Amino acid sequence: MKRICTLLCAGVLAGSAQAANVGVDNSSAPWLGFMNVFALPQDGGGYIFGSPWGIADLVATFDDGYPSISMFPNSIGDPNEFWYQDPTGGGNPNPGGPGAPGNKIMEANLYQEVSDGSLSGTTVTFSGYVLSNTFTDAHDARIFIRDFAPDYSSSVDVYIDATVGYFSFSLNTIADPARHVQWGFQVKGVNVWITDIAPFGSVTYSSIPAPASMALLTLGGLAMRRRR
Repeated sequence: MKRICTLLCAGVLAGSAQAANVGVDNSSAPWLGFMNVFALPQDGGGYIFGSPWGIADLVATFDDGYPSISMFPNSIGDPNEFWYQDPTGGGNPNPGGPGAPGNKIMEANLYQEVSDGSLSGTTVTFSGYVLSNTFTDAHDARIFIRDFAPDYSSSVDVYIDATVGYFSFSLNTIADPARHVQWGFQVKGVNVWITDIAPFGSVTYSSIPAPASMALLTLGGLAMRRRR
């Protein structure tokens, strides 16, 4: 269990399956990044490649003071035509720069993973809050739990949309200690030049609700006490 910051496991009854609760951890947790890259829909949308990716390059940032995690549209600093379209149509082999439309669909995954068998055959529940989601239609934000085969050739997955408010969902993992269990966040959409990110929006997650929601919860609790 040492690799999980917010994991609590307990047998419900003798011989019963265990339950594992995971949440939105701060930057000290063992977060990993992985990027999958696809062609644009007009180019067939086919899978091109996938590889480990730096967390800052996803683009993901942490605010440990709140605490919160924010993810933004995927950005590539390479101006090559592989990544960016030439809006002038002039055949520039390096068209990337402010205003240049992206030339790929990028799927950024920020997640934690347990591969030591401690989550084998358990019910994993992932809970937290989506504080905000201002993405345009150019990007989708989702939250996931995934249970991969030992060789990562297949997986059993649960995804939910990043809808503002509280989230909590579960996956019953397969009882095989060689499998890999992941939970985390995904942003998928066209790549954007770094100076053009703001208009496309972002998504922010936390282990605690937004201040306005906390105020409503407090008012609700006061009202209940008054009724009593």
